Amino acid sequence: MLPDPLHPAVVHFPMALAILLPLAALVLLYSIRRGARVRTAWSGVVVGAGLLLGSSWLSLQTGEREEERVEEVVAEQAIGTHEELAEQFMVLAGVVFLLSAAGLVSHRAGGWARTAATVGSLLLIPAGIRVGHSGGELVYQHGAASAYVGSGGLPPGGTEGSPATADREDREDREDREGN
Repeated sequence: MLPDPLHPAVVHFPMALAILLPLAALVLLYSIRRGARVRTAWSGVVVGAGLLLGSSWLSLQTGEREEERVEEVVAEQAIGTHEELAEQFMVLAGVVFLLSAAGLVSHRAGGWARTAATVGSLLLIPAGIRVGHSGGELVYQHGAASAYVGSGGLPPGGTEGSPATADREDREDREDREGN
């Protein structure tokens, strides 16, 4: 049975791959320079980059499916910021995938592509951190998890008077005053 909501379970795959891919790329780039066969060694990077791109796409899709429900408790701007960062991450993952695929070529152009893919994969780390941080803010600062709480209206682990509950009540009071 799939978890509900699915998005929090899926987003960990691209984050883990964003850390592992540069490590693999650096090791395999070194191996190729030491004489390993390009296609044999570098194909692992291409597969990893493909998995990263696919899991990024899946994370975006699950986030979009759950967006409407979370918008009931979180400001649209905060969700939009997270979504934009996730889209930028996916685009970068796509570029890294294309560069890594071009790196399968054995001659000089392939070498440049492998180097560019490795540098690009390193850039995925801070991009992933930004996406993860904004997602964490949605959950821990804006109370996104409360969209999935039962009829009691308390966030997971929240009790009356807890900081999470107080934050939600403050937000509701502010929205009432603003006429939302």
